[in-house]
Amino acid sequence: MRAVLCHAPCGPGELSLDEVPAPDLAAGRVRIRVAAAGVNFADTLIIAGTYQTKPAYPFSPGMEVAGTVVECAADVHRCRPGDRVLATLDYGGFAEEAVAAETDVFVLPDGMDFPTAAAFPVAYGTSHLALGLRAGLAPGEVLVVHGAAGGVGLTAVEIGKAMGATVIATAGGPEKLKIAAAHGADHLIDYRTEDIRTRVKALTNEVGADVVYDAVGGTAFEASLRSINWSGRILVIGFAGGDVPQIPANILLVKNISVIGLNWGSYRHRDPTRLVEAFRDLFAWYEAGRLRPLISATYPLEAVPQAFADLKARKATGKLVIRMAGD
Repeated sequence: MRAVLCHAPCGPGELSLDEVPAPDLAAGRVRIRVAAAGVNFADTLIIAGTYQTKPAYPFSPGMEVAGTVVECAADVHRCRPGDRVLATLDYGGFAEEAVAAETDVFVLPDGMDFPTAAAFPVAYGTSHLALGLRAGLAPGEVLVVHGAAGGVGLTAVEIGKAMGATVIATAGGPEKLKIAAAHGADHLIDYRTEDIRTRVKALTNEVGADVVYDAVGGTAFEASLRSINWSGRILVIGFAGGDVPQIPANILLVKNISVIGLNWGSYRHRDPTRLVEAFRDLFAWYEAGRLRPLISATYPLEAVPQAFADLKARKATGKLVIRMAGD
């Protein structure tokens, strides 16, 4: 089978497309013929050797796939050959076949196609656990989403609305803000031309936001500290802006602020029942038309380096997806 391989810590341009043996099927595992694979910011970190997961070389990146089950180990009961599924992985998704743990495989709802399914688990799973479990977002609260037109940010806009919040979206430029508005954002802030702190305070009658979803970091995080409500919660999702903020503890103390991290992937190993509950909610919202995954571009397997480069350049709105030949 064909697979994109990382042979040493590298940038996107140093990845190779090679013929490799199909992965072995162990107990508790499911073999999937991959039709599509999602592209995530974490993929760019894992090939650079800066992600918390550090596979042995060579390996194929790719943390989420969708396709058809072709083989199951004898002890697998969640799915069977022929099922249409999505799955999450530590790595190995940018290949024509992938093997996933049974606990990481979910049968697709009717009507969800493979590219949509490949774009779904990491982004929507992250926002669901972040807003529901970690931040306890309540109906009527004000949610600020930074990077609101990006792969995870747009899902936070939709899930925030599904949970009954008023959503303030921040993004760079009117085209990105238009996308956030189309997916439910109530208020829009263009950080290129507007001051986030001033606008959030004005939109909340000087009270501030109850919850901030921050996948950007840098100056966006600083603005969040200065414009959050008393006893507010700031979710640290990632650092797409490039700068990891340093948090002044005195502000946390004075305003009773909670700064909450989320590593969604750790729940796969430490508390997988949370993911079962999350996908039950997410699939129900999808079937009800409340979640509308946005795929801004698809690429063939040989163009994975270009997809990574486009993601790092922050050219994407919504998700980027790799599609296999013939699917």
